[in-house]
Amino acid sequence: MNTLFAPWRMEFIEKKPDLHCVFCEMIKGGDDQKAQILHRGKHSYVVMNKFPYSNGHLLVVPYRHEKDWPNLTKEEVLELGEFTQKAVQVLSDILHAEGFNLGVNLGKAAGAGIERHVHQHIVPRWVGDYNFMPLLSEVKVISEHLQTTYRKLLEAWK
Repeated sequence: MNTLFAPWRMEFIEKKPDLHCVFCEMIKGGDDQKAQILHRGKHSYVVMNKFPYSNGHLLVVPYRHEKDWPNLTKEEVLELGEFTQKAVQVLSDILHAEGFNLGVNLGKAAGAGIERHVHQHIVPRWVGDYNFMPLLSEVKVISEHLQTTYRKLLEAWK
């Protein structure tokens, strides 16, 4: 039997509820590389998901702390859409993604892991990547270290 190690997942599993918003705190830090922020715009930013569904899983997040999509401004929605469009292109070009899941989970009932700050998911997919691991053993296999993917995508985003 093969053993797969994903020690970084324990940080997510053991994480205690935080009274602070992770997305609001992330942009205050000033170290975009440490936070894995790929791009900052006027109304939103693009960041790698620290707990990805697949390699290259990105998030587009408005700066303004808002939990409800209908309360976003037209400018915020437009930039979220533009950054999502660019993310799809970059992930296609650099990681050769063959498809994408795009989504916004609003509220706990919809599966939002961070329900207090709206964000758009861009999940790259490849033919054959939907394997048995998540279904049978609740394990996801990420094929590349997050920092390696970050460096590749950061260069392409410029």
